[in-house]
Amino acid sequence: MTHTVLLNNVDHQALRVITRRGVEYGDAVMSAVTFPAEFRSLQAHYPIVFRKSQDGTTFEPVALFGFEEGHNLFLGPQGWDAPCLPLAIERLPFYIGMDGEELVVHIDLASPRISAQDGEALFLPHGGSSDHLERMNSVLLAIHQGLQSTPAFIAALLDHELLEPFVFELERAHGAALRMDHFYTVHEERLQALGGPALQRLSQAGHLQAAYMAVASLSQFRALAERQNRLDGAGA
Repeated sequence: MTHTVLLNNVDHQALRVITRRGVEYGDAVMSAVTFPAEFRSLQAHYPIVFRKSQDGTTFEPVALFGFEEGHNLFLGPQGWDAPCLPLAIERLPFYIGMDGEELVVHIDLASPRISAQDGEALFLPHGGSSDHLERMNSVLLAIHQGLQSTPAFIAALLDHELLEPFVFELERAHGAALRMDHFYTVHEERLQALGGPALQRLSQAGHLQAAYMAVASLSQFRALAERQNRLDGAGA
């Protein structure tokens, strides 16, 4: 249950935000929404796949952290085991909102990251924004701008029939096999077969590089499977 309110330096002067990563802070998630401009940094660590939107009318890209809901294979005793943290994870417990045409910052007061003693201060003693809050402002703006670019990217993929459903199965040494069959990937062969004019349009729109980054990210499924196997072995 969330309790989001407009952040201000009067009511929230004393608030701090815990930036450590762990199950107790809500990081036990299978995936996080991402956007094309973030693909380059994420593809070296996470598979990037696509899922249908809640209303079923379009798709959204996500970075995968595990094979089951509520399981994050990047969480360990030392926190998040990857050098690159997706922005949708880093920004918590902050959200971006609109006040008329102005972007504003909201904070989830029910988040386990909220503290009065531990973590990063949000405001300076005399009311200015802390370095951490300035960083979160930049992260939220990057997410907002990135998500605005997603519909055109998805439309381009669909226009060229570049999204295809896929099935991933992982045989486990102990327990039932893991199966994922509700995600989509970029069809690499169709992408490579596109003619010059289509490739030029995709490139000029900034979509071509993102499509290839999504394709490249699929090599991370092997590393993700290895993480699952190590976890299963540790629990044997």
